[in-house]
Amino acid sequence: MIAIPAVDLRDGACVQLVGGSYAEERVRIADPLLAAASWRDAGFSRLHVVDLDAALGRGSNGAIVERLVRESGLDVQVGGGIRDEADIERVLGWGARAAVVGTRALTDAAWLAAQAARFPGQIIVAADVRGGQLTVRGWTESLGEPFEETLAALSELPLAGVLVTAVDVEGQMGGPSLELMQRAVRGTRLRVIASGGIATRDDLCALEQRGVSAAVIGMALYTGALDARSVAREFTS
Repeated sequence: MIAIPAVDLRDGACVQLVGGSYAEERVRIADPLLAAASWRDAGFSRLHVVDLDAALGRGSNGAIVERLVRESGLDVQVGGGIRDEADIERVLGWGARAAVVGTRALTDAAWLAAQAARFPGQIIVAADVRGGQLTVRGWTESLGEPFEETLAALSELPLAGVLVTAVDVEGQMGGPSLELMQRAVRGTRLRVIASGGIATRDDLCALEQRGVSAAVIGMALYTGALDARSVAREFTS
C-alpha cells in the first residue's frame, strides 16, 4: 500500500477540514507549494490535491493546482470541480497522474463511460460516503443509492481506481471506517484508495491488511500525529 499526503485548497491556502464541514477548518498553511515540498522532502512520491472551492462552485484554485502538478516534483492526482471533458484534459495536460472525478462520475454514467474510454487508467472516481450513503457536490447532497451497486458498475470501466472517503470521520483522527473500506475492496475489482480518519500506523496497517491499495492522509500528517518520514518509508508500494 502507498501513503499519499493530501493538499486541500481553499482561498489559495492549504487547509484541513473536520468531518467534511467547511465551517470546521483545523489547519491552514498559506503557501500550498511549501506544504507539498515538505511532503516531497519527507520521502513521499505521490500527492492528492483537491480544489475545495471548485468542488462547491465558490471559485477556483486552478493556477495553484497547475503549479503543484508542474513544480512539486511529485506524481499528483487532482480532484475538485472536475465535471467535463475539458477539465480532465486540462489537468492531465498539466501532467497530473490522474483526474479525480466525483459528482459528474456518479450522476452521469454514460459520460463517465465515455471519459474512461478516452482516458483509460487516468480517471479516479471519488466515492464520498456519509452515513452509509454516497454524497456529491462537495459532500452537500446524498444520492441515496446502494454503495455496492455503484462500485459494481464502476468495475466494468478502465478506471485508475476508486477513492472512498468516509466523510463522517474525515479530519477527526479517530480511525478509518474499516468496515466501509472492506466493503469497497470486496465490491470492486478496481484499486481502492482510502481516505478519512487515518491517525496511526496501526490504521494504515489495518487498511493494508484489508486489501486497500493506497491511503490519502491529511490531518494526521499536518498535526504530526503520524511521523511523515516513517510513513513515507514504510508505505511506498
